Amino acid sequence: MSEQARTTIDQAQVDRFSAMAAEWWDPKGKFRPLHKFNPVRLAYIRDRVSENFGRDAKAPQPLKGLRLLDIGCGGGLLSEPMARMGADVVGADASEKNIMIAKTHAAGSGVAVDYRAVTAEALAQAGETFDVVLNMEVVEHVADVEFFVSICASMVRPGGLMFVATINRTIKAAALAIFAAENVLRWLPRGTHQYEKLVRPEELEKPIEASGMTVTERTGVFFNPLANQWNLSKDMDVNYMLVARRPAS
Repeated sequence: MSEQARTTIDQAQVDRFSAMAAEWWDPKGKFRPLHKFNPVRLAYIRDRVSENFGRDAKAPQPLKGLRLLDIGCGGGLLSEPMARMGADVVGADASEKNIMIAKTHAAGSGVAVDYRAVTAEALAQAGETFDVVLNMEVVEHVADVEFFVSICASMVRPGGLMFVATINRTIKAAALAIFAAENVLRWLPRGTHQYEKLVRPEELEKPIEASGMTVTERTGVFFNPLANQWNLSKDMDVNYMLVARRPAS
């Protein structure tokens, strides 16, 4: 397939999330797992970005002056907090409905985010570049993972970072992140994740490294039902995050 014909968009996935768009900011709704997940991933991103750019992670706006892309931003659950931390945020999503919800919520919250209904490839073709690119819970919903990761990596500036969070393609993940989460605990609507679309770490690392970036950190994330919260873990069999850095020029 030619580069011109390749696309990152899986229209069925876009339609699925568009249908749930109104529930993005309901902490007890269909996106409840992401609301629970947000504290651990926000802290992780803040700390790694601060370390990379020599910032004080405890400062009121540790990301001030950094340009950040939240690709597949949905309703803006990450974009808004990143903007509050001082980042110049572009929130991009292929779903017009998601972007409409995100814009409405940001306006009501008084948070400045540049939301755009646009694809990763369109941003790259326009020459957009960023200090930080967030790929959080997105790669398992795109049509061409390798192409998507390559496109996103191409927009990372020298010395910049890219974060990727997703679900591993393992039997353990199928049991916990799909069957239990969707059918037993009812955390997610049935069909939110398909096993064959889950992504193993090495399938991300290949295009990341081919794009000239280096994976600098890998961590698992697990849900502790006793504490009712997500925590970092050495176990990457289910949920995990990668951090990649482009060498400074």
